[in-house]
Amino acid sequence: MEHLIGIFEASSTVEDELLTGPKSPGRFLDTYDATKEAAIIQLLAKNHTWQCPTLYWERGQWLVDVIDPNKDPDVKYAPITWREKAWPKATKSIIKEMDTDPLPVREKFVQHELDIVKKLNQAGVPFLAGTDCPAGVDVLPGFSLHLELQRFIAAGFTPLQALQTATINPAKFLDRQNDFGTVAAGKIADLVLLDANPLDDIRNTQKIAGVVAGGRYFSRANLDRILSDVEAVANKR
Repeated sequence: MEHLIGIFEASSTVEDELLTGPKSPGRFLDTYDATKEAAIIQLLAKNHTWQCPTLYWERGQWLVDVIDPNKDPDVKYAPITWREKAWPKATKSIIKEMDTDPLPVREKFVQHELDIVKKLNQAGVPFLAGTDCPAGVDVLPGFSLHLELQRFIAAGFTPLQALQTATINPAKFLDRQNDFGTVAAGKIADLVLLDANPLDDIRNTQKIAGVVAGGRYFSRANLDRILSDVEAVANKR
């Protein structure tokens, strides 16, 4: 399940209405029922139903009117057509059709999402990291995955649990544990090498020293050259 779709409806006293009619963060919050939420969490845990909550994307959607992509240091790697056309168009559409509740209500709902994810995790529901890129405004391939891990931390995950959503958990989900998910002899060596321990601070996943992918090693200097090329292409009109 992606985006926690269905969980909010199942946690509402007007579930049928929300499944078939209009819905909004305010409506979810106004009809929230903790007992119904506990029941759906128990069911998801019992059935081992994987969740890909896309928390960074969700935050960006519900708070799109107060997020300035120009303040993102990585925005230079986004195609200029995204920045000048796609994102402004998407922002207007989201504000008109989805973000119709007052900002404080939407901020409360974003926190509500984190609270639900925390409860799901505590109940043993399995999680995968994903960002639904590039559907959202200022959601960049690669970069957004690091930010998604930070959102898991905001939802109460330990750094190890957050890392596992992007490593061993996908291997389990795809039944590819013999190939991926952990560093071991005989497994496919797709690795990110870091200069600092992400178990101390999840933001250390962005301190990349090198990458091994497809049987090739990319040093920091190699990666910087790739990023320079991406930036040049992204800014071509």
